[in-house]
Amino acid sequence: MPVLQGRLKGKRWIAGSHTHGCWLGSYEYDKQLLFERTIADGDIVFDIGANAGFYSLLASVLVGPQGAVYAFEPLPKNLVYLKEHLRLNQIENVNIIEAAVSDFSGVASFDSTPGSAMGHLAITGKLQVKTVKLDDLFAGRQIPLPTCLKIDIEGGELHALKGATSMLAEARPQIFLATHGKEMHRQCCELLHSLNYDLATIGVESLEEADEVHASPRT
Repeated sequence: MPVLQGRLKGKRWIAGSHTHGCWLGSYEYDKQLLFERTIADGDIVFDIGANAGFYSLLASVLVGPQGAVYAFEPLPKNLVYLKEHLRLNQIENVNIIEAAVSDFSGVASFDSTPGSAMGHLAITGKLQVKTVKLDDLFAGRQIPLPTCLKIDIEGGELHALKGATSMLAEARPQIFLATHGKEMHRQCCELLHSLNYDLATIGVESLEEADEVHASPRT
C-alpha cells in the first residue's frame, strides 16, 4: 500500500508488517516530526531496532543520496519485511546489519513470543541471534561515526548505550531513545547525563514519566 501522508507519502508499505499507522503515515507522529527536523541531507543514521523499517525508510529519504542509514535488526521475520520494503522502494542508501545491539559482540538468546514489534534479548528466549557492540564495530571500521541514533529495542537500551560509550564520546550524535520501564528509563537518563547529553521528552510528559527521549549533546 502507498503511505498516505508525511515525508514517506507515496512510498510502498506492506500492510500487516507493523502497525497500520505506518502506511497511514501517522505512526509515532510527534517523534516522526522531530526526527524530520533533526536529520539533514548527508547525515549518517543508525536505526537500532529497525523492525520492518519505517524509520529506516524515513531516514533514507531525509539523508539523501549523500547520506547513509544503518539498520540493525535481529528477528528473521522483521528482516524479511525490512528487505522487501527497501526493494519495493528502490532504496540504495540503507545498510542492514542482521544483529541485536548490546554491550558485547557474540550470540545471545532472543524472545520473539511477544510479537515482532516487542521481541527482545532474554535468557529465556528460544531464538539465537547475533549481537554486536557498536564500539567494537566502530573500532573495526565496520561502521562510520553516526550523526543520529534511533534506539527502540524493548528493554535492551542501557546495554546498547553502554556498548557505545567510546563512539558516542567521539561522534556526539543526536539520540532518539525509547525506554521500557521506569528503572531502565532512570538508568539510561543517568548514563546520558554522564556523557554530557541534555535530555528532552518527546511528548508532554515530564522527563521522569516519559518513555521517549531526545538526547542532544551538550555544547
